[in-house]
Amino acid sequence: MLRRTKSGGDGRFGNQFIRNIAVSIIAEKFNLAVDYDFKELFDKLGIVLFIGQNEYDNEIILHESNYFEILNYDKLLSNLNTEDYLQNVEISRFLHNYLHSYKIRKRIIAFNPYKDRYNNNNNLYVHIRLSDVADYNPGINYYLNTIKTISYDKLYISTDDPSHNIIKEMLKHHPTAILINYDEINTFQFASTCKHIILSHGTFSAIIGYLAFFSTINYPEYVHQGYLDFKSKIWYLDIFRIEGWIERSVK
Repeated sequence: MLRRTKSGGDGRFGNQFIRNIAVSIIAEKFNLAVDYDFKELFDKLGIVLFIGQNEYDNEIILHESNYFEILNYDKLLSNLNTEDYLQNVEISRFLHNYLHSYKIRKRIIAFNPYKDRYNNNNNLYVHIRLSDVADYNPGINYYLNTIKTISYDKLYISTDDPSHNIIKEMLKHHPTAILINYDEINTFQFASTCKHIILSHGTFSAIIGYLAFFSTINYPEYVHQGYLDFKSKIWYLDIFRIEGWIERSVK
């Protein structure tokens, strides 16, 4: 029985974003028919996820260690099983470069309602990831100390938990900061237009950085030694070591 490749698996939109784009690149090379989770959100961002015609009755499990091997095949006569996170450093850099390629970047910019802000502000945006992973937040000193190194005009902050003590403390130190509350797509689009960006841990933050074409990106230091490394306050894979990004101390 013929089936389509299904791009989906565990995780919220950040994980699906990385997985879907990684699958779409392979699908375009081999004309694969694919069903994507959250496709409508990619449409809003101006990112085209490829859907071809080829369906098969067998599948290959796609994971980090064979991603580039499969991408470099001359032919692929199989569906892909795509529940892996696909978040090692090599794939992360590859996807970042793909998103920054001229054709892809041009369309994302055209779909951004805040596009007039690109290269036209000296704003600082800070993403503070809390909620269910607040225990892994890099801590208030990371944000405050990084802010001190940046000269900016306006400071914007967004978070998934505005009542958290870290947010209250941030606003005490920076009472003129503007706390924004956009949906996830508008958060990506607005944040990525700011000249300076300070990220938290996690895929949602990483995607803000991937979509920021003209910004200086700062991220919290971490040590990645395996699938999960709780000692270094991360719960994701190695997705921040992008050329030009600045790793900042969390002490």
